[in-house]
Amino acid sequence: MTPPFGPILFKIGDVLSVHWYGVLIVTGIILGANVAAYLAKKAGKDPETVWDMLILVVVLAIIGARLYHVFSRPSGGLLGWDYYKQNPLEALYIWNGGLGIYGAIIGGALGVLIFSWRKKLRPLQWLDFAAPGMAIGQSIGRWGNFVNIELYGPPTTLPWGLRVPLMYRIPPYNDLSTYPETTLFHPTFLYESLLALALCLLLLWIAVRFSHKLQEGDLLVSYLMGYAVIRFFTEMLRPDAWMVGKIAAAQLFALIFLITGAAFLLVRHLWLPRRMNKAV
Repeated sequence: MTPPFGPILFKIGDVLSVHWYGVLIVTGIILGANVAAYLAKKAGKDPETVWDMLILVVVLAIIGARLYHVFSRPSGGLLGWDYYKQNPLEALYIWNGGLGIYGAIIGGALGVLIFSWRKKLRPLQWLDFAAPGMAIGQSIGRWGNFVNIELYGPPTTLPWGLRVPLMYRIPPYNDLSTYPETTLFHPTFLYESLLALALCLLLLWIAVRFSHKLQEGDLLVSYLMGYAVIRFFTEMLRPDAWMVGKIAAAQLFALIFLITGAAFLLVRHLWLPRRMNKAV
């Protein structure tokens, strides 16, 4: 499996290049916004509010995602802070890839909080509407990594393995004597894309099936926990992971989100109701 085309969709002379990576990111954003608008309408809220806040949310999400990438220290010689501090202007070249999901989540959530504060909305409610949309956006956006031939895992003999040309390989996989040109690699982007799609469908089912039991913030926390599980296991296949000691930074964040989210839901739905019942 290899991309059937290059990273550039089309060019207008030497002035403008439209990259597949950007097109896929925009597609994911629009699809995610439609999912959020659907949930808002189903809850009796004005779906146009989603589109009103979208520009602010997207801008802050992209800034957060890029900052996460720029200040990271990935293994395998990939671009990170050690490179960008010497080439600061290239920190702006987002069309070449390099957006950290956790940074996007934080930046996007900040955008929702700011908009909600200005419009006197309940932010957790709108973050709940956005949660499945974020999952589908990630599912679509990960295909940008396929086009850029990045975020692949270790060698595999599976038939859906990714063929990686030498120019896109990171150490030690650029040693053709050990890893010849016929070597296939785990398409980590594909695993995360499919799992994120499954997470979106699961969250939509929960939102519809248990709408009478959910409290504000439950769907957001469920998304964070679900993505934490996805990212923890896909990160095991990332030779380019940003390591913090012996654990990948993304896995560390995943554990924090998972443990904190589980504690939040247990306290909210089990411990507090029991305590209130005893008090009565």
